[in-house]
Amino acid sequence: MFERLLRPALFRIGGGDAEAAHEWTLRRLAAVSRSAPALAALRARYAVRAPRTVFGVEFPNPVGLAAGMDKNGVALPAWPALGFGFVEVGTVTAHAQPGNPRPRLFRLRDSEAVINRMGFNNAGAEALAARLAALPRPLGVPLGISLGKSKVTPLADAVEDYLASYRALRDHGDYFAVNVSSPNTPGLRSLQDRAHLDALLAALVGEKPVLVKIAPDLTEPAIAELLEVCLARGAAGVIATNTTLARDGLADVDRPRGGETGGLSGRPLTGRAREVVSFVHRETGGRLPVVGVGGILDPDDASRMLDAGASLVQLYTGFIYRGPALVRAAARTAPTP
Repeated sequence: MFERLLRPALFRIGGGDAEAAHEWTLRRLAAVSRSAPALAALRARYAVRAPRTVFGVEFPNPVGLAAGMDKNGVALPAWPALGFGFVEVGTVTAHAQPGNPRPRLFRLRDSEAVINRMGFNNAGAEALAARLAALPRPLGVPLGISLGKSKVTPLADAVEDYLASYRALRDHGDYFAVNVSSPNTPGLRSLQDRAHLDALLAALVGEKPVLVKIAPDLTEPAIAELLEVCLARGAAGVIATNTTLARDGLADVDRPRGGETGGLSGRPLTGRAREVVSFVHRETGGRLPVVGVGGILDPDDASRMLDAGASLVQLYTGFIYRGPALVRAAARTAPTP
């Protein structure tokens, strides 16, 4: 029903504007989040129990919502009801910021892909903290919070910028993701370098699990160096991967739109994301848990990601194209840890 009826209707919203459809969907899910009967009905249909414990946190199932879908946490109760075993909000920055000019989100339908150059548009860490403080608890699933650098903050002051967000949100997250790999904030990916990342993790690693989100465009030697820093500084895990700057694997009809600036997600990233997950698992001997994300559009993609060494997986573009049935199916077919 989602693919035949709901998705075509959603894709027509705003004359086909992908961000307008995204905002419309979040408003509806925010309304659902305020209705106990609606949440109960969704849970009865989509919730799956396949529990596992990763980096000391208990997850009811291994399929999570990736950062970027609900940046400001406006519809949090709806996501567990749709079957997600954990939810990651953000990416949030210390300073509220509007992000890049619109249009900045593009669907490539034949390729089952999305290009975004959102630029960390969000209401800021303090606003998110206030919303989370007012949220009825418990949420029922672990909450991750993705932290990024404010665009106005120089790279030299990045550590303090991340710390400001972490301090504001420390009491609300079950884990924190350090986003140093978005291609849409100038200079951000340089924070994956050894010296920058070492200083950042030295400041952030503490009482809550801290994970590092990495780019799929890094070479294996660069990933290996990053993993050395993660292990030395006590990071709890790695999220692999963010969006890519590559444009491999696009359908011919999508190639003109593939020239849009921004990070690509979806089906063209499936193979590369799984390769990175496998490399991280091998390189660390399984000592560093991996959250696999990128190009998961059917249950087999999720299973293969877990088989490659991921402890958990996340959906974003797959949810856009396949809807909540994908969440349920992926959780049901996940291999037992």
